[in-house]
Amino acid sequence: MSSSPYVGETDGSHINVEENDDLIDLEEMPTPGEATTTTKRMTRKRKFTSTVWNHFDILPEQPDKKRRCKCKHCGIIYLADSKYGTGNMKRHISTCVRKDMRDVGQLLINSGSMSLSGNKFDAETFRDLLTGAIIMHDLPFQFMEFEGIRAVLTYLKPDLHIVTRNTCKADCLKMFKREKQNIKSMLEVSPGRICLTSDCWSSLTTDGYICLTAHFVDKEWVLRKRTLNFCYMPPPHNGISLSEKIHNFLCDWGIDLRVFTLTLDNASANDTCASLLKTQLLNKNGLVCGGKYLHMRCWAHILNLVVQDGLKCIDSCVTKIRECVKYVKGSQVRKQKFLECVSHSSLDSKKGLRQDVPTRWNSTYIMLESALYYRRAFMHLELSDSNFKHCPSRDEWEKVDKIKKILALFYAITNLFYGSKYPTVNMYFPLVVTAYLRMKDEVDGFDEYMSSMVAVMLEKFKKYWEDFNKVLAMAIIMDPRYKFHFVDWSYKMIYGVEMGKTKVEELRWDLKSLFDHYVDISQLTSKSTSLAPTIHNASESCLDNTSEDLMKVFVNILLVLYFI
Repeated sequence: MSSSPYVGETDGSHINVEENDDLIDLEEMPTPGEATTTTKRMTRKRKFTSTVWNHFDILPEQPDKKRRCKCKHCGIIYLADSKYGTGNMKRHISTCVRKDMRDVGQLLINSGSMSLSGNKFDAETFRDLLTGAIIMHDLPFQFMEFEGIRAVLTYLKPDLHIVTRNTCKADCLKMFKREKQNIKSMLEVSPGRICLTSDCWSSLTTDGYICLTAHFVDKEWVLRKRTLNFCYMPPPHNGISLSEKIHNFLCDWGIDLRVFTLTLDNASANDTCASLLKTQLLNKNGLVCGGKYLHMRCWAHILNLVVQDGLKCIDSCVTKIRECVKYVKGSQVRKQKFLECVSHSSLDSKKGLRQDVPTRWNSTYIMLESALYYRRAFMHLELSDSNFKHCPSRDEWEKVDKIKKILALFYAITNLFYGSKYPTVNMYFPLVVTAYLRMKDEVDGFDEYMSSMVAVMLEKFKKYWEDFNKVLAMAIIMDPRYKFHFVDWSYKMIYGVEMGKTKVEELRWDLKSLFDHYVDISQLTSKSTSLAPTIHNASESCLDNTSEDLMKVFVNILLVLYFI
């Protein structure tokens, strides 16, 4: 066998010819009446019908007159004469390292941990992706038994083993246990304490559910949010049942000694729940400063209550706007008439009218904002449609405009509080103080209509302001843009000069107590480490003294990062 620089160039007597499916000879055979000596063989250009030519290109003819081809993926060269066949090329296609083996069924899922790329089909990976899709899109377990889905998967991969709904259920439970263990590991190595939020609600079928979410800083100092539990909550939904349920959740996750705050809405049952849970965790010595900072009231919910009380005083104006929107959206003919009025008023029809949900004040604000934009269109509709009798008067439009301006502040604050991908604790104090001062200015103003409305809101606000968690004020002290100066100024504006000084001193004392708590923990940690049987020399003693100083600095930095 002679050597050759090309793969597949071997002596013809030794070549392994497996297939000649690329060769179709179209030769005209001599007729019986023609002499064989004068017969001229007439040939046509040969057609290539083998599937291997989808992966190979024919190269220009070389001086040795041998036909060659090159792989489109990796560039390897093979002899392509018909006498050699296509067996070698077919074997190469199945093992080519640069060939993309993905088909339609192996689409990349680019959502977080579901990303996947690979060259070969893997049954285990396919099942993981399938399980993730069922969970992500809330598909039934019977999804894999649908005839259409089975037909699609069989077309993509005929030898695919399609699982049953029971197998899908088992795979989902396996994934749940695996992800739960991953979150447990993440919580174990997180350097600080964990802040929790919890809420309950009822479904359309009146079944109660409870949710527990953890907010913490991981070992890479990245803010994380994880839903720990979402499950059925049997009645009764009183404080005792809620505290037992949440305590069981904490014990199951192993974080009952690492809780810092628990944020709840302002239901009376939640007050009882926080009090009982505080007692249970204090018995384990698992809270900071005697549990003073455990119960955190949800200020987004408080602002909702404040605005709802204010809207009750102005229900007549809001009701008229609501009826206007309902009238326009009542039929297609009315919509068309209103669009004509919008066009005559030179307004943008794409902005659209919004209808509110009476129990959600933020939707009421959006409705008022859109209605004010189309004020001229409503006035035009009143003139052109005799059945439209709900249009507010000019004075009422002015009142709605004032209402919208005061609601805009609360709407902006609520949107900031609802953020989950950035810290919000350092936003609380300046935003709430701004809202308080704005309400105080409105109450002291000359507009009796707005003054009566805002007075009710301010009364509700003061009720919860006296009971706010002081950690929220400590957070703004740690913010280098504000420090103690902003808290001092805010307390003087709210309480007056003398009472403001007293409040600031109380806050300063609480902050020092919290700092001392972490210092005590660091000292206990240092003592427990020093009890280990080790031999210390002079240099090691110096390192110990240095490390103790560094520990104090670290505790100070750690305290800052807990609240920013």
